[in-house]
Amino acid sequence: MRTLLPRASVRLRLTLLYGGLFLLAGGGLLAVNYALVRSQLTLPFGVRIESRAAGPPDALGDAQGLVLMRAGAADGGDQFVAAAPSPEAVAAVRREAEAVRRELQAATLQQLLTQSGIALALMSVASIGLGWLVAGRVLGPLSAITATARRLEGSTLHERINLQGPRDELKELADTFDQMLGRLDAAFETQRRFVANASHELRTPLAIARTEVDVALADPETDRAELRAMAGRVLEANQRSERLIEGLLTLARSERQLRAAEPLELAMAAADALEVAAPDVGRLGLRVSQVLGAAPVAGDRALLERLVANLVENAVRHNQPGGWVEVDTGHAGPVSVVRVANGGPLIPPDQVTTLFEPFHRLEADRTGSDRGAGLGLSIVRSVATAHGGTVTAKALPGGGLEVRVELPADAR
Repeated sequence: MRTLLPRASVRLRLTLLYGGLFLLAGGGLLAVNYALVRSQLTLPFGVRIESRAAGPPDALGDAQGLVLMRAGAADGGDQFVAAAPSPEAVAAVRREAEAVRRELQAATLQQLLTQSGIALALMSVASIGLGWLVAGRVLGPLSAITATARRLEGSTLHERINLQGPRDELKELADTFDQMLGRLDAAFETQRRFVANASHELRTPLAIARTEVDVALADPETDRAELRAMAGRVLEANQRSERLIEGLLTLARSERQLRAAEPLELAMAAADALEVAAPDVGRLGLRVSQVLGAAPVAGDRALLERLVANLVENAVRHNQPGGWVEVDTGHAGPVSVVRVANGGPLIPPDQVTTLFEPFHRLEADRTGSDRGAGLGLSIVRSVATAHGGTVTAKALPGGGLEVRVELPADAR
């Protein structure tokens, strides 16, 4: 069974690292200093034998003698001459002088090691203390980030660290964390609106169906015609719920990672969408213009077909009697393009981007209208983004909307 050891903090690890590095550097410096002192350390006097054939008379005469001379002294300097010794005496003097030199050298080096070791130990303790203080000061911003992260929850994502100080790595980390909080706050807010709108949209047809059934059951004399009319209204409410649920599932599916890359021709998908929309086109008396050039793409076939179908359905549904619809597909360099434009009511330019938000409709298309739940363009944008494409839209001067989708072309 593995023993669970207490986890060392980053501050402690940094302090030990600082102390260890200082100790290694100090030890290396001590070793170099020791080697240099040892190589230069010599006895303050040397021993040499010289032949004195002639010279000034002295108390010992002019014969060969043993000369003890300070190291580095010039001839005739600080020296003295002993009486002529025997070879055994010369060797003994040499051994004695060498022993004295070694003793002095050992004592000096020992003192150097002792004093340097004490100084290194004291400085190591001081470096550990300073390292602890410096590490705490450096890691202070991380503590602020950690404290903020611990306080955060769904209702407090508006809080920010707002770290003050120089533009270093920690300041950049805090700013990045603040930016992430901003994105999370926006995502949570979007998710809350999405759930609220989805609940409202689903509640409306269910409420309609329940009201119809309650009215029919409250009147025991309801005839067959009234029951059939009630059943028709309930069926319509159920169909609306089914379309909404299908749209929500498609939107959720398009926001997941794609697992397949099947080839698809956007021109064929546009032709199929126009065929499906033909009854509504005929009912409204719309003029349809289509230029369907080759536009090969690859990806999730069902999602891409839904993208094109939503563009066409949106153009037909948000049109006016006797209006017009244009559907074009083509290939422009590395991208395949599908463009759908339609006539209709005048759209304020500042509301164009909001049309891609889930459940967002223009002022005239509020909840309960027969023009959909406001998921069509949201699904278009989500599918295009999942396939590495882009969607742009612009309000037309005479009324209506033009939507252009660019997707990476299939090189195959």
